[in-house]
Amino acid sequence: MTPHHRAPDDQDEPALLRDQFRQLLRYRSLLACGVAVGLLGGGYLALGGEDAYTATGEVLVRSAISDPFAAGSTADKGINIGSERQTAVSDTVGTLAAGTLLKAGDDVTARKLLTGLQVTNPPNTLTLRFSYTAATPEQARARAEALAGAYLAHRKARTEESIQNMSDGYRAQLGPLEEKRDLLEDQIEAGAEDDVSSARANIIVSISELSRKISELKALDTTPGYLNKKPVAPTSPTGPGLPLLLGLGGVVGLALGLLLSWVRLVFDPAVRSTRELVHSLGAPLLGTLPRERAAAGSLLAIGRGGSRLAEEYRAVAFRLAYDPSFAESRRLLVTAPRGDSAAAAAAAANLAAAFAEMGRDVLLVEADLRTPSLARDLGSAAHGTRPPRWAAGEGDGSWPTGGRTHVDVPGSGAFALIPGIAVDNVPRALTSPPVGRIVAEADRPGNVVIVLAPPVLSYADAVALVDRVEGVMIVCDPREVHRSDLERIREIIGASGGSVLGALLHPGRGRLRRARRRAKPARRRGGGGGPAAPADAPENTGDPTETLGLRTFTLPAARR
Repeated sequence: MTPHHRAPDDQDEPALLRDQFRQLLRYRSLLACGVAVGLLGGGYLALGGEDAYTATGEVLVRSAISDPFAAGSTADKGINIGSERQTAVSDTVGTLAAGTLLKAGDDVTARKLLTGLQVTNPPNTLTLRFSYTAATPEQARARAEALAGAYLAHRKARTEESIQNMSDGYRAQLGPLEEKRDLLEDQIEAGAEDDVSSARANIIVSISELSRKISELKALDTTPGYLNKKPVAPTSPTGPGLPLLLGLGGVVGLALGLLLSWVRLVFDPAVRSTRELVHSLGAPLLGTLPRERAAAGSLLAIGRGGSRLAEEYRAVAFRLAYDPSFAESRRLLVTAPRGDSAAAAAAAANLAAAFAEMGRDVLLVEADLRTPSLARDLGSAAHGTRPPRWAAGEGDGSWPTGGRTHVDVPGSGAFALIPGIAVDNVPRALTSPPVGRIVAEADRPGNVVIVLAPPVLSYADAVALVDRVEGVMIVCDPREVHRSDLERIREIIGASGGSVLGALLHPGRGRLRRARRRAKPARRRGGGGGPAAPADAPENTGDPTETLGLRTFTLPAARR
């Protein structure tokens, strides 16, 4: 066989991402719930919350300066805009603003007043932006203006207090100097020496310097700043509107849904991808059956024109035919992991029909002796006419020598069926010598033996047949089978001397079961044994490959 070159998994990151995204999309209900919760939350915030209005005023902060028009003088001398921002939201400013608002009839405490205030500083500016949010436009405007005015008044009072303190300090220094000056003047009038006159002159210079400083302080411009933008009443509510909140809610809800899907995916024991299935089972994926509306009472898809399901079965049969392990023994054991074996029965019957279509002599053995139903499910296609010459044999009437049924496949050929019957001791019947002789019929040139067994994890029947039928095909639903089940199947079959040839995936069987339940009463009402009423025809996709004939090939003989 031609070797297949695949890139290592660690280099196939785009494929891994696509695979993980497809796995998350499996939980569409969680995604839908997350989006619905997000939209409901956004709608509640938009419609259930109260409208809020925000008024904004801007204050330019400046420091006290003696001559604002002098060259080189700046208004930002000694201003720390971060400290000023903290002062603007302090309790002192809030108390002053609350007193101003109380005079206007707005009785609000300083702490409650400050809860709606936000003071920001645009970058590289000496501007403080006062934004106040309230329930009404007029209330927002009045409170923003009161807070801005209270900040300016507080800053002006603080500057004037500093000037007054400095002036008082200079005056305190000036008093003793003046007293000393008067004393020295009295000494000079009394005929003192020249050194007294020199000391008096020095004191006069100091007094002049202190007087100059006091005069400069009194001449300072103590304007704390300017209200560049006066707050005005807003005309519309602030905050995002309904469309924006719904959009944000949808995005947040989608993120929540993805998170829930990821958590569900992490703790989901089911097979999450075909990559995991192949890794857990240790065998390739033979095919994936499409979902198709089957005809009522019909188990065989092969023989129905324009059936995508039949083409998939043919593809699986061709792949098995060219598999070296199967081509050497021409024996196939079809089983399911656990639960219902209806899908495995359909796969076994259709693969038998596909091999018969290739021109092979096929014997299908139903080894499900606990709930045998294959002959009934095949309906009118199975009848008791003369079996093929290679399948003829005589027995004592017990299974599997009790009889064989001839199954006609319209337009494809026929194959022999040994239907299962209920027996008292299933393990003894499955390990009896007649079973070995029947399975050995595959050693004849051109013969194929397919054995249908119960679920391998529910009963040990399939394990009892592995020593005779080495090749095993697992038919499972990827949404229901667990990774641990596949690993256990691989270990059981390997320990029993067999090998897993591959897996065949099928969609959920809920629709098929309901169709069968509806079809059975119809057959009972129609009279005994007659043909079932016509059902819905299978869908026709227009795929040209569905009209191609199936070529005949020769399987290689078993190597001895």
